Amino acid sequence: MSGKYKCRRLEGKVAIVTAATAGIGLAIAERLGHEGAAVVISSRKEANVKQAVEELKRSGAEKVEGIVCHVGNAEHRERLVKFTLEKFGKIDILVNNAGINPDFGDILDVTETVWDKLFDINVKANFLLSKLVVPHMEKNGGGNIIFNSSYSAYKSPPGIAAYGVTKTTVVALVKALANSCAPRNIRVNGIAPGVIKTKMSEVLWSGSSDAEAQITADSAMGRIGSPEECAGAVAFLASDDASYITGETMLIAGGVQARL
Repeated sequence: MSGKYKCRRLEGKVAIVTAATAGIGLAIAERLGHEGAAVVISSRKEANVKQAVEELKRSGAEKVEGIVCHVGNAEHRERLVKFTLEKFGKIDILVNNAGINPDFGDILDVTETVWDKLFDINVKANFLLSKLVVPHMEKNGGGNIIFNSSYSAYKSPPGIAAYGVTKTTVVALVKALANSCAPRNIRVNGIAPGVIKTKMSEVLWSGSSDAEAQITADSAMGRIGSPEECAGAVAFLASDDASYITGETMLIAGGVQARL
């Protein structure tokens, strides 16, 4: 086992991480695996899944499996849950990391098709996958569901405002599900990353030093975050160190001031 992370808070747990072949999702899968969890990753492309599984195993994650899953596809969601149960026998942790932002521009220019697609993936699909895993978590005596929201839920940045609206909805969904799941001993929380250096956010910070300077100017820490910093927060929320935390969304944005 690699000594990259010192904590082993998730021994014996089984986690699903969606959209986990790159960026924040991959970093989360690695962190959970290094903390002792068996991890099932998923993404839409088989080649990416295979490559990510190999990468995670090389990094020192001991129990990793992967499967193709488009979270917007009901059959794929059911297959993901079934696959996890077949491989590891239970589900303790679900990280709803999948999200899309297919458009960049003023919110009034967003088409109905794009609007529907944003809500179908960023909200509806993650909600329905959570519904699928809840009975299995309850059967095991409890569990953790963690959503990846965004600081755009609070600040509505120009260019990605429609995406931000879906992420504001995710913050509300976290609260609603937390209330419903608490009697089942299932905690529901979220993270809201600021601008993190990933391919998805590249449109915001690449292209010029001025673009990155504007983003870092909004951060008290004066820099853009890394996927690993999001992963650490997810590992904390999934662990017993966060045993009295539910219904919360943790802002991971280097001190950006934001609130609903």
